[in-house]
Amino acid sequence: MVVYKDEILLTVIVLVLLIFILLITKQVIKKFAILRSINPNRRKLIRNLSYLFHYLIAGTSLVIIWGVKFEEFSVFISSVLAVIGIAFFAQWSILSNLTASIILFFSHPVRIGDRIRVLDKDFDWTGEVKDITGFYLFMVTDMGENITLPTSLVIQKGIQIMNKFPEEEVGAKEEI
Repeated sequence: MVVYKDEILLTVIVLVLLIFILLITKQVIKKFAILRSINPNRRKLIRNLSYLFHYLIAGTSLVIIWGVKFEEFSVFISSVLAVIGIAFFAQWSILSNLTASIILFFSHPVRIGDRIRVLDKDFDWTGEVKDITGFYLFMVTDMGENITLPTSLVIQKGIQIMNKFPEEEVGAKEEI
């Protein structure tokens, strides 16, 4: 004599589907990261962001399954999105840096350990990438300076990927 038989069944289906999707997502991100030689910390960041997205979809599904009227739900979601939008507008750099970090993870050729040159008319930064986090790229210049660049700036500026060691560049120039 279960009153909520259909809701319980659909909830179990959503939760099983969520677990299945999370396992697949974890494996896909892991294979992609290994294929591209991506740092485990960056892999964890991207995995957690994708998990958040999946949890939001599952939570929305559960709210709909358990009978919240669509009109009420849409008003609630639009209110929450408005507040979040205002908060992100006030802190736009947080959102842009997180987005840039995801872009760097999936499609940018810069990796930890690469020697890079930031192509900028005001600065001449050449050095080794030490770490890439959700918000910053850390590098040590050839002069020994520690430089921290927001990931959004890395996307905006031109980056030249160079050889691993300065001696290789000198040796290559002498052979020519």
